Amino acid sequence: MKTGQTLALLYGRVSSIKQTKVGDGLKSQETRCREFARSKGYAVHDEVFTDDVSGSRVDRPGMMKMLSVAKKQKSEVVIIIDDVSRLARGLQAHLELRGLIAKAGARLESPTVEFGDDSDAMLVEHLLASVSQHARQKNGEQTKNRMKARLQNGYFVFQAPAGYRYQSVSGRGKMLVRDEPVAAIVQEALEGYAMRRFETQADVLRYLQANPLFPHDGAGAIMNMRVTRLLTNPVYAGFVEAPNWGVTRRIGQHEPLVSVQTFQRVQDRLNDGAYANRQRNLNDDFPLRGFVVCAECENPLTACWSSGMYAKYAYYHCCKRGCSHYGKSIRREKIEGAFEAMLQTVQPTEKLFTVAQSMFRELWDHRLGQTKVQAKALSSELVKIDKQVAQFLDRIVGTSVPAVISAYENQIEKLEQEKALIQERIADMGKPKSTFDDSVRIAMAFLASPWNLWRSGRLEDRKMVLKLAFTERLKYDRIEGLRTANLSLPFKVLGQIFGEKKGMAHPKRFELLTPRFVVWCSIQLSYGCVGKQCVTACVAIL
Repeated sequence: MKTGQTLALLYGRVSSIKQTKVGDGLKSQETRCREFARSKGYAVHDEVFTDDVSGSRVDRPGMMKMLSVAKKQKSEVVIIIDDVSRLARGLQAHLELRGLIAKAGARLESPTVEFGDDSDAMLVEHLLASVSQHARQKNGEQTKNRMKARLQNGYFVFQAPAGYRYQSVSGRGKMLVRDEPVAAIVQEALEGYAMRRFETQADVLRYLQANPLFPHDGAGAIMNMRVTRLLTNPVYAGFVEAPNWGVTRRIGQHEPLVSVQTFQRVQDRLNDGAYANRQRNLNDDFPLRGFVVCAECENPLTACWSSGMYAKYAYYHCCKRGCSHYGKSIRREKIEGAFEAMLQTVQPTEKLFTVAQSMFRELWDHRLGQTKVQAKALSSELVKIDKQVAQFLDRIVGTSVPAVISAYENQIEKLEQEKALIQERIADMGKPKSTFDDSVRIAMAFLASPWNLWRSGRLEDRKMVLKLAFTERLKYDRIEGLRTANLSLPFKVLGQIFGEKKGMAHPKRFELLTPRFVVWCSIQLSYGCVGKQCVTACVAIL
């Protein structure tokens, strides 16, 4: 650069990162600006400053860096842009940036418009900025209208959620399609929570966190909010909606991962919140405390010992003020006796075991097939990791900067740890911890009689009975006694199938209801997916 020569700083901008990779927008802007600088006899700075953000923003990394360079120059500085729209796409942003450029001691020039300080030049400049703003807003409105119309036709238009990806379909544009193996993982998470195999959202989070095939966040973790969004996203049930745009929920054109009924069960569980089986105040003295509620106010009954003249007496009572039963005691043996009498009647017929055992094998084989598919996908991940490690090793060989070498080594270490976890998971896949016959026996033991588990007296066993045999709290009336219990699906559905009531069966695949409700967690237990507590109650309610 010659002494006294004007220094030109070239600036280019596109609206998104995608535009930096698709098309030649930034390169074309640079070429025009260089040609303009050459015609003016300016010396061009070595670095070209660019941004890939919306034109309505003022705080841009490339722009701020360029202004910082301009302030440090002792010679005259001009900032060259290809067009007024490259500086900003809004009048307010344009004026703010013009002020920052002037404050940095530079002036603005362009091959397409002449900037000046006189009233006519400023009028033209402001008009061009306003036109640019209008074009941006109009493009946004048109894009939104097209997206809204597509939504109304049942096509999802936003970022594809985990388990889906976009694929161009002839005559229909880009549509959501299943993205395996993530789709199967999301499906299992939703179905598991709907059918209480995953008791809480934390259980779902742990399941996703432990699965290396599910996309994790940048830090390698999964946030609680992400689990909530997954459980409440209607897209997985085949719906699309956009309340902010006035598009109500409707059936989408994509394939759902779960049924509408399964999705509704998930929403019901989320809306109901915690249920009594998780109560911490269950204890050996009062195993039903928190599980039995007052039939009038539906408030959980509490319990305590009352001291008499010669002994202590156990009572349950309602603690809800305003309830007609408030403070009125109910003898422990009365409530628990009624409960135990009812529990002894919860015994499916012998036909249940014939059906369950015949279906258990089908679901067992299905589970084995799933593990083979996942093992194959994990093996592909191992290949990708090996390639990434090789790339980092090549980069280490090609550099001598200690900080860069250390960063590459840290990345290699993380990849090796991930590789070890995947290898361990592959090794464990397809290896049941118990045989088929043992798993069937364990499942049938609970279904035969929950009463046998209850009368063991162990608090953990009793908690398991409450968890697996009932779907909600029991209601108790001081006068009428225990209300009809809402049994879990194995006992309710199978009782209807084999009980006295007769009805027309579904036209096909009716039998699939049974194995999912009866034997799923026996399989999970065999594969190490269920806790080791209370093995005899391993049948989780789906």
